[in-house]
Amino acid sequence: MSIVMNLYYTGENGNARRFVEEMESAGTADLIRAGAGNERYAWFYPADDPETVLLIAIWQDQQAIDRHHASPMMAEIARLREKYGLHMRAERYVTDEAGIPESDAKFIKK
Repeated sequence: MSIVMNLYYTGENGNARRFVEEMESAGTADLIRAGAGNERYAWFYPADDPETVLLIAIWQDQQAIDRHHASPMMAEIARLREKYGLHMRAERYVTDEAGIPESDAKFIKK
């Protein structure tokens, strides 16, 4: 089982994208990716909302999320959120251990 967090960062005047640029250029995102229990930390841009970025963060378990929350990176993330005036919305999902059923897999082109 993994825990998937979809975090939507929304700002104004391109600030959400600037936030991502600084997270990447400063190496903060790479430090998070290298952390124990992180399985994915990737940014996406919704086609219908240029003022929002989506972070998909996948964690091995709740303990990995707790370690991340206790890490020095959280203070940096909070600082950057304030710097860029961002607001957040979060969604949390648990992965399906059985994977994609054949009834759905037949619709996926590989």
